Amino acid sequence: MGTALVTGATSGLGLEFAWQLAQAHHDLVLVARTDERLRAVAEELRQFAGVQAEVLPADLADRADLERVAQRLRDPGLPVGLLVNNAGFGLGQGFVGGDLAREERALDVMVRAVLVLSHAAAEGMVERGRGAILNVSSMTARTAMGTYAAHKAWVLSFTEGLASDLEGTGVSATALCPGLVHTGFHSAAGVDEGAWKGPVWLDAERVAEEGLAAVRRGQVICTPSLRYRGASALLRTAPRWLVRRVAGTGAAGRPRG
Repeated sequence: MGTALVTGATSGLGLEFAWQLAQAHHDLVLVARTDERLRAVAEELRQFAGVQAEVLPADLADRADLERVAQRLRDPGLPVGLLVNNAGFGLGQGFVGGDLAREERALDVMVRAVLVLSHAAAEGMVERGRGAILNVSSMTARTAMGTYAAHKAWVLSFTEGLASDLEGTGVSATALCPGLVHTGFHSAAGVDEGAWKGPVWLDAERVAEEGLAAVRRGQVICTPSLRYRGASALLRTAPRWLVRRVAGTGAAGRPRG
């Protein structure tokens, strides 16, 4: 069934993507920072799903590491049919008064790495006449919730442009825009998950399923769940001053600076 490369593959949505792809009999290239955890996940996938699982430890904020992942995507002898750009993290800080190095790291992981890896993957895919790129954006792309939202807005816009570039090549690009997902992402960023009530949360399994189904359909933008599709429509049509008021950095419970 081909090989998929997944970044941020040892936790949250990335781990869910890896399991669902393995269950669909895709071999995997798993990318994450922690070698020990990568090897443990790879072994579980081999044992329980019977697929090949290659490990590629890499810090995507490090340019040398990022280039190693890009070179793996360019390797014509080991073609990758699906790239899942999933790696990311919440900053857990306001921009003004926040740590600039953390801001730069987030930009490298969630913007620059998506750009570099998509470029590396697309060239070989177009030559072969088949393949897909799935970039994990966010519902926050439609908001004004600080630099994380700005990064995800870039991912969404970039993916739409990439999809247009790829039209007619047999290669597709999809942006997945989930809302709140039970993955541990928010607690890792120091955000109180209790601030949002149960019905707004989505299961990682469902989000990954919908994302992969969208890839199979060649769908460009996928927003899992009816309620988030409705919210996305409202955010797209609302005046930007209103979006800033109700879905800006201050509305997210963080200081405006």
